[in-house]
Amino acid sequence: MKTLLLAAAALLIAAPAAFAGQPVSLRQDTTDADGVITLGELFDGAGSAGAVVIARRVGPSVVLDAAQLQMTARRAGLDWANPQGLRRVIVRQGAEGGGQLAGASAAAPRGNVEVLAYARSLAAGETVQPQDLVWIKVASAPFDAPSDADAMIGMTTKRPLREGSAASMRDVAAAQVIAKGDVVAVTYDYAGVALTLQGKAMSAAAVGEAVSVQNTASKKIIEAVATGPGSAAVGPEAQALKASRNSVRYAAR
Repeated sequence: MKTLLLAAAALLIAAPAAFAGQPVSLRQDTTDADGVITLGELFDGAGSAGAVVIARRVGPSVVLDAAQLQMTARRAGLDWANPQGLRRVIVRQGAEGGGQLAGASAAAPRGNVEVLAYARSLAAGETVQPQDLVWIKVASAPFDAPSDADAMIGMTTKRPLREGSAASMRDVAAAQVIAKGDVVAVTYDYAGVALTLQGKAMSAAAVGEAVSVQNTASKKIIEAVATGPGSAAVGPEAQALKASRNSVRYAAR
């Protein structure tokens, strides 16, 4: 019995090593030549898992979500630690030169500017996803062209957008969490004092945007800041949230 217990303990100790994925590192040159992106084209040391297809590129480049890429690699038996903490990985057509990690700067040829563009046509009200954006080279960029895909991903399109057109911050807006006519709980919370009242939204708003709320009891209009679906705030919390949103929008420009 003692021998069996010792053997079982040894198996338990060895189990993590036995089931651990093969450590791999992301290539500096993340490119593919035929539009079919495999793990072997992205990772050094992928071995037999290198043939696993993870995405398809329909334009000069495609933006991959790093967290999803990490999970896909793990399911294929690969362990990518993502030591740089990347959020996006850009895969470019091999014929156009080296690939590039998202967020890094690229030296464009003289007379060309590299900008984000839409990989497909989008209808008004759609949410922009990582696969909806590609990098292209144009003669000139929009004045408010985003420098990073993260500025666009998760935003809602204001109007129909055509495939291949350069992305612009004026094309999108933050997703609305309060619609006109919604019942909204408005809170004030500061220095241990917490108050809440209910009102009716007189306008629509996204998180961090100003929203007019009519107090259902007094009928007075309160200027608040949207904090989530059916909720808003006034006071220091509201001002901090609004300032944070404005700083993010300025940085995106």
